[in-house]
Amino acid sequence: MTQDERLKYLIRYLLAERREYAGIAMPGSVDERRRLLRALMNVRAPEPVSAEFLAVQDEYLQERLTERGVQRVEDLTPVEPGIYLWQGDITTLAADGIVNAANSGMTGCYVPCHGCIDNAIHTYAGVQLRLECARIMAEQGHEEPTGEAKMTPAYGLPSRYVLHTVGPIVRGAPTLRDCELLASCYRSCLELAAERKLGSIAFCCISTGEFGFPNRPAADIAVKTVRDCKARTGSEMKVIFNIFKDKDYEIYSDLLG
Repeated sequence: MTQDERLKYLIRYLLAERREYAGIAMPGSVDERRRLLRALMNVRAPEPVSAEFLAVQDEYLQERLTERGVQRVEDLTPVEPGIYLWQGDITTLAADGIVNAANSGMTGCYVPCHGCIDNAIHTYAGVQLRLECARIMAEQGHEEPTGEAKMTPAYGLPSRYVLHTVGPIVRGAPTLRDCELLASCYRSCLELAAERKLGSIAFCCISTGEFGFPNRPAADIAVKTVRDCKARTGSEMKVIFNIFKDKDYEIYSDLLG
């Protein structure tokens, strides 16, 4: 199969799963087809899928990753011992683990083509990630508490693992409890990564954006918690602060300068 044949196969498979999709036509451009595939993957429930679909999907995602490019941790320059600052797309970063700012349901963002990191990670990991998260949540039997962490394989991503953590939702000024819970997200991820002997971990800006935590206080907590944990444990794990927005890059550059 060519890459476009893979793309069309995946779209047709997902459209055929639901009767209400019967009237949806195959888009004319590659960009439109990519957007439709992402939307179909985003809204798909964590249900079994054929081995053929997974094989085609994995080949498609690997080719897309090659097209988008991979950033290796080894090629980054630390801003201080063991700590890195990198602005880019976390779904292209080949770290041992990347952190996903999840919601309490833990099975990803179901809003078609939403701009959150949860949506992007599930899109480029493939449908296996939602299936694995659903399995974990079924075993757990309740929503994921704020400030804890779970780990899954990364599937189609260049990282080895995804660490999922639920940050506090803030409306207005963050409370002391909000700050404690956000710090707990970073500690929980670092502790789980150390337990699994990961050599590197990349953090997104947890709880900012959709969850409303102000950017500067969130960055203060992130940097302080990571520095404190590394000082307390003597960990040599490489920690990457992954920044997507320019305003966050300016904040972290100031804190780590």
